Amino acid sequence: MKYSRLGRTNLKVSKICLGTMTWGEQNTEAEGHEQMTYALDQGVNFWDTAELYSVPGKAETYGSTEKIIGTWFKKNGNRDKVVLATKIGGASPNLTWIRGAEDFSRRAIFQAIEKSLTRLQTDYVDLYQLHWPTRKTNFFGQKEYKHSKKDQWQDNFLELLEAMNDLVKQGKIRYFGISNETPWGFQNYLKLSERHNLPRVASVQNPYSLLNRTYEIGMAEMSIREQAGLLAYSPLGFGVLSGKYIKGTARPKARLNIFGKTYSRYSGPQAVKATEKYLAIAEKHGLSLAQMALAFINQQPFLTANIIGATNMDQLKENIDSINVELSDEILKEIGEVHSEFSNPAP
Repeated sequence: MKYSRLGRTNLKVSKICLGTMTWGEQNTEAEGHEQMTYALDQGVNFWDTAELYSVPGKAETYGSTEKIIGTWFKKNGNRDKVVLATKIGGASPNLTWIRGAEDFSRRAIFQAIEKSLTRLQTDYVDLYQLHWPTRKTNFFGQKEYKHSKKDQWQDNFLELLEAMNDLVKQGKIRYFGISNETPWGFQNYLKLSERHNLPRVASVQNPYSLLNRTYEIGMAEMSIREQAGLLAYSPLGFGVLSGKYIKGTARPKARLNIFGKTYSRYSGPQAVKATEKYLAIAEKHGLSLAQMALAFINQQPFLTANIIGATNMDQLKENIDSINVELSDEILKEIGEVHSEFSNPAP
C-alpha cells in the first residue's frame, strides 16, 4: 500500500480509501465486515462513510452503514488501526428525515456527531466532513453555476468552523473536511480558519474520474498549493468505468441495474462513447478498465486518497490492487486524447 499525508496534519492515510455506502442496502452486515477485514489486511487504513448512508438515501436505511462499521469495531477492537471519516448531511427537501430542513447550525452539528459516534461505537472520528454545501451552487452533476436570487442561504462559514473547533477541543473529531465544494467555498473556509485560528480544511471530497475531471479546473491547484488534497469519490462512475455495462457482464444486482433512474449521471451518450474508448485503451495494454481508471487517479499529484467501493470481494480485490498499477506515458497520452474528444461528459 502507498500512503499520503492528510492535509497539513501528521496523519498518514492509505491512498486507497475504503468506501462504504452500499453497506446496509446492496451489502449485508456480514459482507461489510468481510470487506473491512480484508482491506485492513491489505494495508488500507482509511474508511469513509456518512450519516446519510446507505444509498440511495432513505429514512429506513439512514445510518445503516455507520452501524455496520460500529459492530465491526466492537467485534474486532480495531478502532485504533483505522483512520475514520464520516460526514454530516445538510438541509435538503428530499432528506427531511435528517433533522428536517435544518441547515448546518451549531445545534445540528452537535446533534449529528453524537448520533454518528453512537452508531459507529467510537468516541471520536478522525475526519468530519460537510457532505454538501447548503447554498445553491453547482454540485451533484450540475456543471454550470446558475445564481439564484431566491437562495435563502445565509453565510454560516464562521459558525461552522467555530463548531468544528469546539468538537476538536472536546475530542470528538480530530480534523475537518469539506465535500462537493467549489473553489469559492474552499477559499472561504481557508481564509476564515487562518483569520480566526480555527480548524483548517484537511481534505476535499469531490467526484473525480476519467468521466469527470472538473476538479482539475481550479480545485486541483488549490489542493496542491494549500496542502488539502482530494478524496476522490465515484472513481469508477457508479461502476460504468469497470466496462461491465458496455460488455453486458454486469450482475442483475449491479447498482445501475437496480437504481438506474436514480444514478444516471455517468450513463449519458457521451459518457458511454468515452467509456468505450477508454476500454479499448485498457484492453490494448493488457489492463482491466477498472484498474486503468483507478490507477489514473492514484497518480494525480493533488490526490490524498481514492475512495473505492465494491459490492463483492472480487471487485474489492481488483480495486485495491490498482495501487500497484503504474500507467506509462503512452497510456496517459492516449487517455488525454480521449479526454480532449470527450471532455468531462459526466460532471
